[in-house]
Amino acid sequence: MENFGEDLETLKRVPLSDAHVAMICDIGTEVTYARGDMVAKVGDVLDRFVYVVEGEIEVVDPYSGERMIDASLGPTQFMGELSFLNAGAIFLPMRAAKETRTIEVPRLEMLELMGRVPELSDHVITVFAARRRRQFEARNSSIKIIGADRDSAVRNVEQFLSRNRIPFQSFDLDGSDEETVGVCNLAGHEPSVIFAKDEILDDPTPRKIAQRLNLDLDVCRETLYDILIVGGGPAGVAAAVYAGSEGLCALVIEDTAIGGQAGTSSRIENFMGFPTGISGTDLVYRGQIQALKFGTRFAMPRRVEGLERRADGTFCASLDDGDIVCAKAVLVSTGVQYRRLPLDRLEELEGGGVFYAATEMEARFCRNTEAVVVGGGNSAGQAAMHLSRTAKHLHIVVRGDSLAASMSSYLSQRLEADPRITIHYNTEVTALRGDDWLEGVTLSGPDGDRDMETSALFIMIGAAPNTQWLSELAEVDERGFVQTGENAGRSSQYETSCDGIYAVGDVRAGSVKRVASAVGEGSVVISEIWNYLARREQEEAEANPPPPEKSAA
Repeated sequence: MENFGEDLETLKRVPLSDAHVAMICDIGTEVTYARGDMVAKVGDVLDRFVYVVEGEIEVVDPYSGERMIDASLGPTQFMGELSFLNAGAIFLPMRAAKETRTIEVPRLEMLELMGRVPELSDHVITVFAARRRRQFEARNSSIKIIGADRDSAVRNVEQFLSRNRIPFQSFDLDGSDEETVGVCNLAGHEPSVIFAKDEILDDPTPRKIAQRLNLDLDVCRETLYDILIVGGGPAGVAAAVYAGSEGLCALVIEDTAIGGQAGTSSRIENFMGFPTGISGTDLVYRGQIQALKFGTRFAMPRRVEGLERRADGTFCASLDDGDIVCAKAVLVSTGVQYRRLPLDRLEELEGGGVFYAATEMEARFCRNTEAVVVGGGNSAGQAAMHLSRTAKHLHIVVRGDSLAASMSSYLSQRLEADPRITIHYNTEVTALRGDDWLEGVTLSGPDGDRDMETSALFIMIGAAPNTQWLSELAEVDERGFVQTGENAGRSSQYETSCDGIYAVGDVRAGSVKRVASAVGEGSVVISEIWNYLARREQEEAEANPPPPEKSAA
């Protein structure tokens, strides 16, 4: 399966060309560091591009103060990783290992140069992506998660970091190795999130960690956006790429993690261009990087709670903390979320053995247990294949008598042939057992009720659209999906009943619920929005013509 970013172990070190270095020098400033000087500290905003002319920059372990890894940056190399694209925070401190001379360029000026010179941009982003991948896989980070299996708040932070590909280390409170004991001592042997050695986050939440990482942008600092994209799934991120490439001032607001429902899928095999498959998170994350390169901004985890259309046609969205963000046009790409089962104590056990995603992080809870997946769609099938590699045995619970109507043929055939998987047709989960963590479920089927011991239940049924925040500005159908095109009285396939509001992806009534179609809709709709903005600008100009010039006396 394809992974995001090149592998640094195999990525050949190729210095920037002399011409590109000259361009950097033209807009940069020379900076000198003495041996031991800090070039960047944990939590610093990555707001400058640092090119090494002479000397050496090393990565520092923020907990011991010692050199962290063997690799370092020398002449012709540059500092940074993907956080540079959106002015995120630095995960690991950097220090001059010897007297070092650098050329440093402010972030916005460097991004402008990268926009003008695509060869330079390709080189820099390839290296940044490779570094992020290695940091994430090697868990090289100042962020330490302790006791996620014991505390739901800590577990929520871990899920947020994992799905957004932010490096972190996870420790079990029961671990006995020296590093685990040392970290747990820092946290007083309580479930905790440590950002750096001396910074333990009180009452940790994804929002707090996002603010500390500078991911929760001050979205109100722009007076007016061209387009507000609500939802960061495949459709929203595709739109973000094309909006940025067309020069539109765009903001994407996502309330959980980039990827949406697709981000919960561990393996997508039928998306063109990835014959060995790709995870939903990696697929959409690639798109986010493209969008960031073009200048589109992302804010997360933020939630839009209401929408107002002002007299001048401008849309203003109310966010979960009272902030207001305004735009000339709105794109609804909030997708759908899995429906809940009508079971007692379901909410109490969500995150405690009951899950709605099947990434590597959730898969670890399947060890030594018989895991249960509820659902007969592609997402449920992909989850079952992935989780079956970890679980003692995997059970799929389906209300119907076949998978043919809701699942791709290649996937259903694999499930039916896999000895690690049992499919229970005409069956439902009717009860949950367990106190702080799921201990078992009751299955009701043709042969009556059956109690099954399990500590991992994955619910992937149906689809509920997230459209309440539209405040009735755009028409929705009886299930809450947004009406567009002919059903909304419009000639445009993606335009809603309200001028300036468009909808794409799974949230749109009548759409094909597939990743590829969502990406296609998000890509195509931007041309329609661009035309709408152009018409609006022309109408405003005609309504407010400039005053006639006074003739000379």
